[in-house]
Amino acid sequence: MTKRWFLARAAAALAAAATLALGGALPAQAADEAPDALVQRLSSEVLDALRSDKSIKAGDVDKIMVLVDRVIMPNVNFRRMTAAAVGPGWRQASAEQQQRLQEEFKQLLVRTYAGALAQVSDQTVSVKPLRAGPEDKDVLVRTEVRGRGDPVQLDYRLEKTPGQGAGWKIYNLNVLGAWLVETYRSQFAQEINAKGIDGLIQTLSARNKGNAARG
Repeated sequence: MTKRWFLARAAAALAAAATLALGGALPAQAADEAPDALVQRLSSEVLDALRSDKSIKAGDVDKIMVLVDRVIMPNVNFRRMTAAAVGPGWRQASAEQQQRLQEEFKQLLVRTYAGALAQVSDQTVSVKPLRAGPEDKDVLVRTEVRGRGDPVQLDYRLEKTPGQGAGWKIYNLNVLGAWLVETYRSQFAQEINAKGIDGLIQTLSARNKGNAARG
């Protein structure tokens, strides 16, 4: 295990934590906040929270799950994230199947990153200049996580949503050049081709139950 591997895990944890933190205490003007400024502010807040909250830092999954339910859904386009990960099969899934997929995918992501949260300690986040115009509705915010070892690339895809609850919402994450949605899409496609949508749901459920049993 290299130091770079550990830092990559920390970056992944930070990405998840930043996603969870969205919406916890956003000011009223957050809908007008630039996406890069949002990421910078949230990254700083998350690092501070992780250092001060021993239970989250230790990977308390139950506490993280409560946090997810409270803050992630209004501030991350999780439906879009799940649909993109499932791929073409999403359109053939029933409303009930789509809901189950979102629930199981959320549990999988949270439990995957919970163990990595303990790796976050003395990291800092640097947000790179945003290459986007004022009218853009879909942007890429690039950051670097610095700590022990080499810097780790951590990027966010965000979209600006109109109407009630307007503001920038994360729908994909990139750690060390690997996009989260695309990584899972290849895995999910194999399951769907072999067992269908219900088979994918059963596989995710079994994996989550196994992860929960292992703590």
